[in-house]
Amino acid sequence: MGGAATTGPLVERLFRREYARLVARLARRLGAGRLELAEDAAQEALLRALRTWPFEGVPDRPAAWLAAVAERAAVDALRAVGRETELARAEDAPAPGGPVAAEEDRDADVLRLMLLCCHPRLPVESRLALVLKDVCGFGLGEVAAGLLARPEAVKRRLSRAHAILRGVDLDAAEPGDRAARLDSLLLALYLLFNEGYAASGDGEPVRVELVAEALRLARRVAADPACAGPRAEALTALFCLQAARLPARLDGEGVPLSLAEQDRARWDRALLAEGFARLERSLAGPEETRYHLEAAIAACHAGAPTYGATDWGRVLGLYDRLLAAHPSPVVRLNRCVPLAQVRGAATALGELERIDPTDAPPQLAATRAQLLWLAGRTAEAAPAFEAARAAERSPGRRRFLDRRLAACRAGTAPLDW
Repeated sequence: MGGAATTGPLVERLFRREYARLVARLARRLGAGRLELAEDAAQEALLRALRTWPFEGVPDRPAAWLAAVAERAAVDALRAVGRETELARAEDAPAPGGPVAAEEDRDADVLRLMLLCCHPRLPVESRLALVLKDVCGFGLGEVAAGLLARPEAVKRRLSRAHAILRGVDLDAAEPGDRAARLDSLLLALYLLFNEGYAASGDGEPVRVELVAEALRLARRVAADPACAGPRAEALTALFCLQAARLPARLDGEGVPLSLAEQDRARWDRALLAEGFARLERSLAGPEETRYHLEAAIAACHAGAPTYGATDWGRVLGLYDRLLAAHPSPVVRLNRCVPLAQVRGAATALGELERIDPTDAPPQLAATRAQLLWLAGRTAEAAPAFEAARAAERSPGRRRFLDRRLAACRAGTAPLDW
């Protein structure tokens, strides 16, 4: 055994990644019809680790330990119901601490699981819920937040998905079938990345481990011959260009910094270079997806040497195309930023009023307060910042709004986005 266990980002990253690998390994060995058993066995292994590692220390090979415990849990469950045929396939589980598959083989298992979760028999909502739960390691509440759904509804979707997959052959997918599932898979990774880049919960405003996992999985998808192509490259480019900002995205107190406030010298140059290269490769075909457009917007920001040098006209034009092809309240809200830069805050406020409050993104209140401040309507902006602050769950984002509110009340010139 290694040293005493710690409960922090390192353990969370390990558990989140290993959960997907455990489910993928067991699904391959037991078949798609036993996906729910694979999930239960993986959870049992992680719970056992949480119970024992704080007292006995983290094993020298934690991944192997988890794999062994998960397979033993699956074996015990199958034996309890007398499923001897299925038991035979899982009986050769390694001893705790024994060997596990090579890294590339384990990632191949995860890719197969991702494609299974996006099976065409499943409704789109169920595909996304399964990928977020089994591949991304999201809890039920996180899945619900990512899909803007109630936890009870997500639980029902997952139950129906398990029932549908009981008759599916995990190895039946042909390369063409893989490509057909790509949209759901890329969307799930997009949701994972967004949850990391701007976390929806009441914890830290940025969850770097989710960003890193989404980028790792996107690279894996883009490298697979059956999934590679402009869409996967565009999504991976978007992730690279956005993730490159993370070193400058929070200040020393964990408060988010706007683009105007960030020190661009701290942006990750290697990720920027990869993002630009992938964006260039994504332009090889005639297709223009939402990922192409969002990556192009991110490239406008990444390519500007300063905030003031941003080509806001091009950014607005890209948002116009994005809104026309993929209309949504989030796109309409985000478009207000370049709209204010190009045509003024008053015009952007008018656009903001077109968003249905019942379907509004959580950032609407803060965006409205910012636009009121930029428009010189300070008497309205201050209470708007107060309302946005009261509705905000993240302590870091509340402190960000506190600073804006204080500056607004002090009569300071409006801070930029």
